[in-house]
Amino acid sequence: MTLPNRRIRRRVTLTEIAAACGIAPSTVSRAMSNPNRVSPEMYERIVRKARELGYESATLPENRTRMARGTIALLLPNLTNPFNFDVIRGSQVQAQAAGFMQLLVTSEESEQVEANWLVELSQSVDGIVVASPRSKDELLNQVGERVPLVVLNREIPWLSGVLIDTPSGLALALDYLVSLGHTRIAYVRGPSTSWTDEARYRALRAAANRHEVELIPIGAFRPTLSAGAAAADAVALADVTAAIFFNDTLAIGALGRFQHRGISVPRDLSVIGCDDIFGSSFTSPPLTTVSAPGEQAGRAITDMLLSKFTSKDRSHRIDRLQTHLTVRESTGPAPSLGT
Repeated sequence: MTLPNRRIRRRVTLTEIAAACGIAPSTVSRAMSNPNRVSPEMYERIVRKARELGYESATLPENRTRMARGTIALLLPNLTNPFNFDVIRGSQVQAQAAGFMQLLVTSEESEQVEANWLVELSQSVDGIVVASPRSKDELLNQVGERVPLVVLNREIPWLSGVLIDTPSGLALALDYLVSLGHTRIAYVRGPSTSWTDEARYRALRAAANRHEVELIPIGAFRPTLSAGAAAADAVALADVTAAIFFNDTLAIGALGRFQHRGISVPRDLSVIGCDDIFGSSFTSPPLTTVSAPGEQAGRAITDMLLSKFTSKDRSHRIDRLQTHLTVRESTGPAPSLGT
């Protein structure tokens, strides 16, 4: 997708105002968020330069008693996954501490909706955090040339980001299932446009090859409870003794369906999720899952974006956050080894 011509002139960013004034972006941010945090002379200098550059009047203080903030956006694929609430919480804390207002938008798992949001946001905010983007690398890089942009849970050439290492965590989950005697294991896949799902599948496939066990990929499912119930029916037909799900929401939806079908977990089938969302320890049975640091990820990715406003370093980097397997009662020995 090629970015269209702007319907409106792009809002001048705080970084550009700072460069024109010969001062740090953090000083401009302080002036815009709370004029009393800088001297009257500095405030007037910043306001004068901002108006010269055409900084949007909706966000420009008309006088020293008016409050305004720079704005960053957090673009999420959905709000159905409770894991995203942890990301939001961590991101908001960092944005507010830096004096930035945060705009929250979702794409509802639609690549086109996400692309439309990216184009709109590139014209109106100071920076963008994109979580688990579905858009093509080309579009994301184009937007990144217009406005500071960082990515959570996807590795894209020329863009900085944070990766939560759930692929390694799921590989550990497969190792654990093999230790329990499972040799035919399903992987219930997430959305077909999810880079994270593909990375997890590659890690699981490599682990299965290493152990010489069968990995059976099943479907491409939206990360919802209702999709989890549909996935459970597919797993029941796959002749497997264990199933690893793309995320906890799918796994939790499947647990209820397994119970309805008379499939006992873990006696007949072991189940593992991913993310360790709130409530995964309250399911029946409690869910074995890969624990991922969502709130830490939200803080880290927002810090990475904010650093672009204060640093002259334009190099790109990828930070990785570790995960671990949390074992609960939804996993057990393969049926052939049970009593």
